[in-house]
Amino acid sequence: MLIKLEHVSHIYKANTPYETKALDDVNLEIKSGEFVGLIGHTGSGKSTLVQHLNGLLFPTQGRVLIGDEEIKQNGGNLKKIRQKVGLVFQYPEHQLFEETIYQDIAFGPRNLGLSEKEIEARVKEAMEAVNLDYKSLKDRSPFAISGGQMRRVAIAGVLAMQPEVLILDEPTAGLDPQGREDILEEIAALHHNLKITVILVSHSMEDIARYTNRVVVMSGGKIAMNGTAQEIFTRVEELEQLGLGIPMVSRLMHRLKNRGIPVPIDIFTVEDAKEAILKWQRGKKNA
Repeated sequence: MLIKLEHVSHIYKANTPYETKALDDVNLEIKSGEFVGLIGHTGSGKSTLVQHLNGLLFPTQGRVLIGDEEIKQNGGNLKKIRQKVGLVFQYPEHQLFEETIYQDIAFGPRNLGLSEKEIEARVKEAMEAVNLDYKSLKDRSPFAISGGQMRRVAIAGVLAMQPEVLILDEPTAGLDPQGREDILEEIAALHHNLKITVILVSHSMEDIARYTNRVVVMSGGKIAMNGTAQEIFTRVEELEQLGLGIPMVSRLMHRLKNRGIPVPIDIFTVEDAKEAILKWQRGKKNA
């Protein structure tokens, strides 16, 4: 399912002294099955953009297309679009409200008018997808589990709607390093196993470089860059001018290269950096 933004602008508090243009003539296409990373400094327009993709916000100018459906404030198709496009906010555990984990995850499917048998099947499937044990957790309060588990419950509630697009706005915010890695690995597995489109908003250059297929960089409400991680993170000076950095591993490889060590600079993970350095050392010994 193609997502397309055509000349989209969005103005908050239009025609007031507090008028702010959050998006400025944005054109973007996201193809079905892509894993896209969205980065930019605070206030660049990232969250405003993704809220246009399931009708939480509407363009002041331009069009947003989800497949063949244009998102319109009075278009009557918002329920259908929100079933297709699931949005998980930053600190999604704040969205939890039911007495049990089962009821929280079942809330969306129940509002679709599904049978209890189908609802149960969806809850089980969604919990399994985020590594939550159905039998031991379904009757527990969502407020009596760990922060990482609460994050998974919130994601499962979106997955139970069986969306074609999953948008995650800073899904690892506030988690410890192990919790961050667990959540991101599960998101990557969801993308691989369910073949859904994933859009990940993050301030972590490492996470974006490691998991996404394409990176969109925003600045001042505009798209400043758009390309693969290799294409984006080698443009160090441009990123720094936008107030962004590059993955720490990539910065290390740049420093090694500047010191005369012949290593590639388009490396963004510890595993790839280790292999490149070992390869250089082996070549040096055999020289």
